[in-house]
Amino acid sequence: MLFDRLRVNDPVPGAAPAVVIIGGSGGVGSIAIQLLRAKTDLTIIATASRPETQDWTRELGAHHVVDHSKPLAAQIEALGLGQPGWVFSTPHTHQYIDEIAAFIAPQGRFGLIDDPASLNIMPFKQKSVSTHWEFMFTRSLFGTADMQRQYDILNEVADLLDAGTIKSTATETLGKIDAATLKRAHEIIESNRAKGKLVLEGF
Repeated sequence: MLFDRLRVNDPVPGAAPAVVIIGGSGGVGSIAIQLLRAKTDLTIIATASRPETQDWTRELGAHHVVDHSKPLAAQIEALGLGQPGWVFSTPHTHQYIDEIAAFIAPQGRFGLIDDPASLNIMPFKQKSVSTHWEFMFTRSLFGTADMQRQYDILNEVADLLDAGTIKSTATETLGKIDAATLKRAHEIIESNRAKGKLVLEGF
């Protein structure tokens, strides 16, 4: 998403060199923050709504943290950075479209990974915001000509992890996989209060 779809190393003309990660404390947001910090000089704005998740996103490398339970556009404008060139949304994207349209820069690039039942991106038209979906199995599912790229990405992330440049986003091990731990894991995820990745073991 970050480097192939949103092309964060390719500046958006006139935009602030900043990326907004909506859902910064979740599993995907947690690794996205670290990759951006390790591989770019961009300002990272993450969203998190609770003190512990706000601390977590800062620990991972976010320069600024805003509360996604409150209007985002005003909070981002108050940072005084200008309009960010990129936005990456991981959860509940449909709830944030109007806010994103308000704060993203003209010709900005927007990416998402979730599966909203419907998604109206018409608010992006006036700013010519491009929209990018990422599904990690697209290359392998369709046997694309660049399928090797997925292998390269995974190896690069493994190298960054081995070098200590980034760290695992696993934050809690719930125990042996069974009906009770699966139920507990789903309750945590569905509460929208998860931090990082949950681990089940003993397959």
